[in-house]
Amino acid sequence: MDELAAPTDSKDAAWVSFKTPMERQLLIDFCQDVSRLFRINPYLEFEKWQSCGDNCYQLTARNLSNDPPLDLDNKLQIEPREDGVHISYHDGLKSSTTFKIESVSEGSKVTIIEDYETLNESERQARLHEVDKSLTKWAEDIQAYLVRWKRWSWFAPWRWYMRKIWQPMKPTARRITYMLLWISLIEIVVIALGVSIYFVEYR
Repeated sequence: MDELAAPTDSKDAAWVSFKTPMERQLLIDFCQDVSRLFRINPYLEFEKWQSCGDNCYQLTARNLSNDPPLDLDNKLQIEPREDGVHISYHDGLKSSTTFKIESVSEGSKVTIIEDYETLNESERQARLHEVDKSLTKWAEDIQAYLVRWKRWSWFAPWRWYMRKIWQPMKPTARRITYMLLWISLIEIVVIALGVSIYFVEYR
C-alpha cells in the first residue's frame, strides 16, 4: 500500500493506494460497478441494494468494522469519471468515496479517498464512532480480487460463480464456504492417498 502523498485537498479525509496488474481502462470499467466494489468489502453485510433513479441507489447494510456495528441506510449518488468513480452519500458522517485510477508500469494504481469534511468540526468530533474503519482491509481485498480477476476472468464458469454465487454472499458465508472447500479438498487427497496405499500393498 502507498499512502505517502495526499491525493485530496480535504482537511478531513482518509485514503489508501495500491497497485494492480489490470490496465487502466479495464480497471475504470471494473470500478464503475459500484455494487461489486461495496460487496467486496469483508466488513459490509448487505441487506438491500436498490435503484432509486439515474445512477442513484439505496444501500441498507451493516458495517461490522465499527464497534458496535453500524447500521447503514443511505442513498448513494454515483458519478462515473474519466479516471474512476465518485460516490456521494446523502446522509451520515462520510460525505463521499472516490476511486481514482492512474496508469503505472505493469498495470494501474488505485487510490480510494473517503471524505468527512462536509460537517462542521464539532459535529464530526461528536460522531467519531461512525468513522468507517474498514478502508484498509477493503483496499486489500479489492487488490486481491483484481489479481484473481486478471488471472481467471477469461474462464466463464469462474465469472458466473463470482457474480452469481460469491458476490451476493455475506462475508461470513464466504469464509464458511472457503473453509468447507479446503476441508473437501483435504478429504479428497486423503481418500486418494488411501486408495494408492491399498493398490501398492494389496495388488
